[in-house]
Amino acid sequence: MKILIVRFSSIGDIVLTTPVVRCLKQQTGATIHYLTFSRFAQVVEHNPAIDKLYTIEKDLSEVVPQLRRERYNLVVDLHNNLRTLLLKMRLRRRSIGFRKLNVQKYLLVRLGIDRLPPVHIVDRYLETVQSLGVTNDGLGLEYHLAPAVPESIGKLLPAPWSDGFVAIVTGGRYATKIYPADLLAEVVRQLPLPVVLLGGPEDQQRAQEVTNAAPEQKVLNGCGSCSLHESAMVVSKAKLVITNDTGLMHIAAAFGKKIISVWGNTVPQFGMYPYMPHKPSHYSKIVEVKGLPCRPCSKIGYQQCPEKHFSCMHEIKPNTITETALQMLGHKHEHP
Repeated sequence: MKILIVRFSSIGDIVLTTPVVRCLKQQTGATIHYLTFSRFAQVVEHNPAIDKLYTIEKDLSEVVPQLRRERYNLVVDLHNNLRTLLLKMRLRRRSIGFRKLNVQKYLLVRLGIDRLPPVHIVDRYLETVQSLGVTNDGLGLEYHLAPAVPESIGKLLPAPWSDGFVAIVTGGRYATKIYPADLLAEVVRQLPLPVVLLGGPEDQQRAQEVTNAAPEQKVLNGCGSCSLHESAMVVSKAKLVITNDTGLMHIAAAFGKKIISVWGNTVPQFGMYPYMPHKPSHYSKIVEVKGLPCRPCSKIGYQQCPEKHFSCMHEIKPNTITETALQMLGHKHEHP
């Protein structure tokens, strides 16, 4: 049997499909191909369960002729949007698709009515293939580093960071999912360990604000200078990861790290909180402001708060994050 799995974006969403990839491969013995956008290919390019990786820049015509020649027994659509509908129409192969629960999400966002099932999106991805007899093996997410990445870790993490540090993911795709720089700087000042800031080039200015406000030699700013694989390697070496609701949060979960996830306009009820069934619950803590009538304001996010107050993040006090971090690190909080 030959199966094509489709998930076009983004980093975190693709990481969340890895249990499906692994379970399909191990439990059916099928040949597994994967289709995604080229800019996200590195997320799964070293996954040993994927026999062939197809990518597109933006248009399906780039790969449809090759995919037709593969003559798949099954297309597993884990994206389920207009693009994947067009793909399935062109391939004309048997397909099964992920159920997105858009109506339930709309009710929660627009009307504050929670009809979402208390099920993680990974388990819903796996429901897509349960008709094949595939079951959850309980081993969680996967992220496979490029083979050359471990060789560069010494350059990335000189002393004192090599002796133990906290990784902080500073950014996110939408501004309403990002903890403000001034509050984050206070978290950094209170932490007992050195800090590595992670993010893309778009996060450099925010990370520099945090760096400037922190004690000298306390912060290593990796935003924009680390590749995704290098950032993942840094995450894998951290004693604790503090992160917004973003892709590196799921990579941290794949490595089984202790995680503090900070939630703004989105909510864990959407089913995309850190997924670690193979680790006890104390490995992951959620920090959020519950009870705000405007939250969640979106299932993804905005570039500015629609209500102009951004209370979902501003009401999360740095002490809340720091005290949680100290507990997870096994440090006692010394009151002044």
